[in-house]
Amino acid sequence: MSTLKKIKILFFVLVLPTFFISCKKEVAPEAKPLEVSIVKVLQQDVRLESEFTGQTFGQSDIQINPRVDGVIESLDFKEGGLVTKGQLLYTIDALPFQEKVHQAEANLAEMQARLAKTKSDYDMMVPLAKMNAVSQRELIAAKSAYNAASASIKAATANLENSKIELGYCRIVAPISGLIGISKVRVGDYVRPGATSVLNTVSDLADVRVRFTMSEQEYLRIFREITKKDSSLKGAGKSISLLLSDGSVYPETGKISFADRQIDPTTGAVTFEAAFANPDQLIRPGQYVKVLVVTDVRKNALIIPQRSVIEMQGIFQVYVLDNSNKVELKMVQIGPSYKDSYLVTDGLTANDKIALGGTSLLKSGSVITPKMKEWAPGKADN
Repeated sequence: MSTLKKIKILFFVLVLPTFFISCKKEVAPEAKPLEVSIVKVLQQDVRLESEFTGQTFGQSDIQINPRVDGVIESLDFKEGGLVTKGQLLYTIDALPFQEKVHQAEANLAEMQARLAKTKSDYDMMVPLAKMNAVSQRELIAAKSAYNAASASIKAATANLENSKIELGYCRIVAPISGLIGISKVRVGDYVRPGATSVLNTVSDLADVRVRFTMSEQEYLRIFREITKKDSSLKGAGKSISLLLSDGSVYPETGKISFADRQIDPTTGAVTFEAAFANPDQLIRPGQYVKVLVVTDVRKNALIIPQRSVIEMQGIFQVYVLDNSNKVELKMVQIGPSYKDSYLVTDGLTANDKIALGGTSLLKSGSVITPKMKEWAPGKADN
C-alpha cells in the first residue's frame, strides 16, 4: 500500500467521528413555567367617593377692628399665638378720650347744680303762687326751668357714658379664645374705625369649616338618590373625608353642615359647608383641600387591581387563569376606579383568578406556575 493511501485512511479514521459529533443536534433543557402572581376577583359593596376642591375656615374667624381713631400705643399679645377671650390685644392713645370724660363729668356737675337751683326756685314758687304772691306765669316759668334742667341731666349723663365707652374702646380685647394672626399695624400707626381697617383676626380652631362647591347636575343626581326609599346614600353626608395638600388623609371625618340656599347662576354650582374636629389644630384657615364625598354605592361590585389591567386604544384586557394553569387574555368592561383598583362591569365573575401583572414575558396561552396573593383595595403592599 502506498504512503499516500495510508494517509487518506488515517484522515478518515481521525476526522469523521469528530464531524459526526459536531453535526449532532444539541437538545436544550426544558424551560420551567413562569411564576406569576395571581389574585382573586373580589366581590363586595363599594362606596364610591367624588372629589371636590374646598377651602378651610375657622369655626369662628373674627376680625379685630378699631372703634375709635388714634395712635397704637402697644401690642399686648404674641403674634401667631393663642389668646383667650377678654385678653388685651392693642391699646390706643387714651389721652384725648380721657379729656372727653373729664369734660363730660364737669358738664354733668354743672347740670346737677342747675337742677338743684331750678328745683329750689320752683319749690319756693309753689306756696307763693297759692297766696297769689307770684303770678301763674312766673310759676310756669320756674317749672319749665326745672324740667329743662332735668332733661339736661339726662343728656349730660348720656354724654358721660358715651365718653367712658369711647375711652374703653382704647383697650382692644380678644372677642373669642383662639389663634391670632400677624398684626397688620405696629406701635405708632394711626388707625381709625371702618370696615377696611382690620388690625388682626382671631380664629377658633377647635373645629373647622370646609366650603366646597358641587355642580348642579351632581347635586340633582345625589338629591334624587337620597330621597329614594331605602337609599344606600342616606347618611353619606355624615362621613366626609379630607385629602390634604401633601396627599395624606386627614384623620378626622366630618359631616355636611348645610348647603347654600341657591345655585350660583354664574357658575352653575351649589356651595356646601362641612364641619370637622381639629383637636391638634393641624388645619388652619385658608388651606385648600380635597373633599371626598360618597356619591354612589355599588352593591356586590367586582373589583380588580389596576395593575392587572392592560389598556390599548380604549380596550381593556386581563390575563385570566384556568384550571390547567394556563392564562388567556380576556377583554373586560371597566367601570369607575376605586382607590388603586377598578370596578368591572362585564367580562369577569367572582370566581375568576387573574394575573396581577408586572411582567412583559406573559403571553396568552402560556402555562404558568401560579403564586396566589392576597390583596385588598387601597393596601400599599398589594
